[in-house]
Amino acid sequence: MGRLFGTDGVRGVANADLTAEMALGLSVAAAHVLAEAGTFEGHRPTAVVGRDPRASGEFLEAAVVAGLASAGVDVLKVGVLPTPAVAYLTGVLGADLGVMLSASHNAMPDNGVKFFARGGHKLADDLEDRIEAVYESHRHGEPWERPTGDGVGRVRSYDEGFDRYVAHLIGVLPNRLDGLKIVLDEAHGAAARVSPEAFSRAGAEVVTIGAEPDGLNINDGYGSTHLSKIKAAVLAHGADFGIAHDGDADRCLAVDHTGEEIDGDQILAVLALDMRERGVLRADTVVATVMSNLGFKLALEREGLSLVQTAVGDRYVLESMKEHGYALGGEQSGHVIILDHATTGDGTLTGLMLAARVVSSGKSLRDLAGVMQRLPQVLINVPDVDRSRVSTSAELAAAVTEAERELGATGRVLLRPSGTEPLVRVMVEAADQGQAQSVASRLADAVKSALG
Repeated sequence: MGRLFGTDGVRGVANADLTAEMALGLSVAAAHVLAEAGTFEGHRPTAVVGRDPRASGEFLEAAVVAGLASAGVDVLKVGVLPTPAVAYLTGVLGADLGVMLSASHNAMPDNGVKFFARGGHKLADDLEDRIEAVYESHRHGEPWERPTGDGVGRVRSYDEGFDRYVAHLIGVLPNRLDGLKIVLDEAHGAAARVSPEAFSRAGAEVVTIGAEPDGLNINDGYGSTHLSKIKAAVLAHGADFGIAHDGDADRCLAVDHTGEEIDGDQILAVLALDMRERGVLRADTVVATVMSNLGFKLALEREGLSLVQTAVGDRYVLESMKEHGYALGGEQSGHVIILDHATTGDGTLTGLMLAARVVSSGKSLRDLAGVMQRLPQVLINVPDVDRSRVSTSAELAAAVTEAERELGATGRVLLRPSGTEPLVRVMVEAADQGQAQSVASRLADAVKSALG
C-alpha cells in the first residue's frame, strides 16, 4: 500500500478511506511512538483535539479521543476551531500532542487527521513513518500494553480555547484596524466564529459570508477556492477589501476593492515589505515553494530581498524557516507562516496582518499588491492518474523537455503529484497567457496518456 501520510496528514473520504477504526488506530499509534521517543517521559501526557465543522468530524473526534485515552493520554477537546488554533493551543498549553480533524479545502465528504508535536509543530516525516508502521502492526494483530485503572486517559472540554486564541491574534497586531470595512468569507468552516470576532475586536467593520456551517456545506461554493461570491460581496458592500479562508482556516486569499484577486505570493510580498520596515524580517529573506510565480521572485529581487524556495507543502516551508531562523514564508495558495506568532499557516492572522498594513501605510490593498506583477501562469489538475510515476515516466519526461525547449528562458514547467489528492498538478509559466495555456494543455494531455 502507499504511504498513508501525505503532505498534510492522513486524508480520504470519511467512513470509506478514513474510518473510525483508522482514526482510533492512528491515535493509539501516535501515543505509542511519542512515548517511545521520550516525549511523555516524567509526566502524564496531554493532547489537544480539535476539528472543523464537517459532520464526519463528530465521529472521528470520538474515535481519536477514545484512542488517545485508551493509550493513557489525557485529552482536552477544544471543539470546532481552525487548524492554527489547535497548533497554538498545543504549544501554549504545554500539551505533548495536538490532533486536528480536517480535510482543509477538500469537499465535505473528505476528512483528515493531522498530528502536531509538542510546541504545535507538525510531526517530522520519520515520526509519521513510525506511526504508520505501528498502526499497521496493531491492525494486523500485534498486541500492545493497555493501561488500566487510573492509567487510562481522562477527557474534558477546554472551552477557553476560543477566547485564548482570539486574544493571541489581537495581541500580536502592530496596530488596530479602525476605519476599515472588510468582507470575510469563512467557507462555512472552522473560522466561522473566530475570524469575524478577531477582526471586529481589532476595530474593523465586518461583513461575513459563508459563516453558517451546518456540517454539510463546508467549502461548498465559498472560501479561498471559490472566490466569485466574495468578489461580488466586496463590490456590493463597497468594502475596502475581502479576506477568504478555507475550511480549516490555515489559508488566506484576498480580493481588493475592485474585485481583483490577491494571491498568496502577493500577500507574501506585501507582508515582507511591512516586516522589513518594522525590523522583523530576519535576514531580509522570504521562504516560498517552487510553485511561486516568477513575478514574485523578481519583485523581491527588485526590493533587495532574498527568496529561498522549497518543495511544495507548508511543512517544507516551515522546516526551512525553522532551520535558518527566517520569519516569513508561505505558498501561492495562501498558506502564510509568520513564525514569530504561529507554527503553521494561519489564515486569520495573515488577514489581520494584511489589514494592519493597509491601515499603517495609508494605501489601498490594490496599491500595496502592485509591488509585484504576476506573470501568466496556468495550473491544470489532472485527476485519476498514477501520480507515483511522475518522475519515472520516459514519455512524460520527453513531453516536459519539449515544453521547456519551447518556453526557453521566458517561462518554466513544473509537474507535481498532489500530496493530498489522487491527481497530478501541471504548472506552466510563460511571458504570454496564450502560450502558457497551450503548453499546459498539451502537458496535461501527456500526463493522461503516460499515467492514465
